[in-house]
This record gives sequence, C-alpha cells and structure tokens, in this order.
Amino acid sequence: MSDPGFIGVFDSGVGGLSVWREIVCLLPHEDTLYLADQAHVPYGFRALNEVREFSEGITRFLLGQGAKIIVVACNTASAAALHYLRRTFPNVPFVGMEPAIKPAVERTRSGVVGVIATQATFQGELFASLVARYAGDVRVLTQVCPGLVEAVEAGALDTSETEALLRECLTPLIEAGVDQLVLGCTHYPFLRPVIERVVRARVAVIDPAPAVARQTGRVLAQQGLAAKHSSVGHHIFYTSGDAAAFAAMVERLLPLARANAQVRAVRWRVGRLEPGE
Repeated sequence: MSDPGFIGVFDSGVGGLSVWREIVCLLPHEDTLYLADQAHVPYGFRALNEVREFSEGITRFLLGQGAKIIVVACNTASAAALHYLRRTFPNVPFVGMEPAIKPAVERTRSGVVGVIATQATFQGELFASLVARYAGDVRVLTQVCPGLVEAVEAGALDTSETEALLRECLTPLIEAGVDQLVLGCTHYPFLRPVIERVVRARVAVIDPAPAVARQTGRVLAQQGLAAKHSSVGHHIFYTSGDAAAFAAMVERLLPLARANAQVRAVRWRVGRLEPGE
C-alpha cells in the first residue's frame, strides 16, 4: 500500500463493486481493500441481528488490516448495522448506503417514485426515517425483487431470465406511474442496462454510488486521512467464497481493475474472519 491506511469497502458479494469503482474513479490515489462476504450472500433475507454480526466481524478484519475508513457498500448491511458499527467503533469513520429518496423526490414530476431493494433494507429504521424526512406529499412505492442479487452473483447480467425477473418486479411500479426509480441495492447497478430497457425513457434510474464516493472523499479530507495525490492507489480484494470465481467476476465487472489488483481468500472461524487458502 502506498500510504498508511486504506479505504475498506465491504458487501455481501460483488454488488459493492459498483460503489468501489466510483470511489476509485473519484479518488485514484487511494489504496483500497474490498471484502465480499460470499459465504453468506445474499444478506437480504437474513435477520438484521445476523447481518449486524457479520458486519462487525468484517469491520474488525478490515481494521486489523489497516483500514482508515470503512465504506459499508451494502444497503442491507447499512440498514441493519451502520448505527451499531458507529457505536461499537466510535473512533472509526464510516460511510454507509442509503436509498436515494431525497434526489428522487426532488426530481419527480409525477409525484410517484419507486425503490427496489431487499426486504431487510425496507425493514431497517434508516429507510423509514428517509421517507419521513424527505417524501412529503410524494408517494414512495417499494418493491422487493427476489432473485436479482443471485443473478448478479452468478454473472447473469443480461439474460432472458434476468430480464423476466426485472419485468415482474418493475411492471407494478411503472403501472403506478413512477418516474424515478431508486436502486436500493448495490448489486442492481450492474443490471442497469436491462433495467433501463425495461422502464424505457419514461423512468429515470438513480444510482447512489457516485454520492457515496463523494462522501467518502469529503470524510477523508475532513479528518486529514486523504492520501497524497502523487501516489497511485493499489487494490486488494478478499472473498469468503471461492477466490478464483470472484477473481473472474472482478475481471468481468471491472476490467480496468485487473492489472492492479490482488484477490485473496478469507474464512469465517468462530465468528471471526481470518486469511484462508
């Protein structure tokens, strides 16, 4: 690593790479470590307490490796664990995901916006507070989309099966008159071309990842943690799943990252993450 400390980023799987790529694009001088907890993917159907335990274990691992900031690049983990992580690690800066309700409400013309996410994201206090703060007179319609995370993890980004899942998920929102569609799961930006084909030009698609990258840069600057702009970022990827399969997905989803990236394995042992084979 070229500077002391790196940006730690984690998700249940490959979805958070949609956030990682925005961070690296905006902050190319920063070192990163990305962790995909593929042993437990998807998080969306799991109990919030269980996701909280995974998130704490991952945070401890990233801090042990030298993270100076943690980006929770997972909407489910942010909903379940972000407040808990900030209480548990009060001296660590965290940046989390939140569905982009505010910009959707600001941009809508129809007065109806849609959010697609996992059930766990909608159950968290964070989502309810965002709607209460920003929705006003705008109707916010929510839709759970079973199978989409698994499709992205399997690399089925533009198949007839994935498109059928999206049409089933999005048709009720389109028929209800939404003109803004919030992607409330970090896996979904990898499906954006298919999503836009389904909703056509009548619905604007909102991905919060660029805003998360900007917030990461602001926090680093505010706390004096930013890397020198003369440095060149280096990147390490960890997975609790199959390292070879994850490396192939990194190459497919992030072709520009492969020349300057390492993929390593970690394993859960009694609630802790340790380097694995």
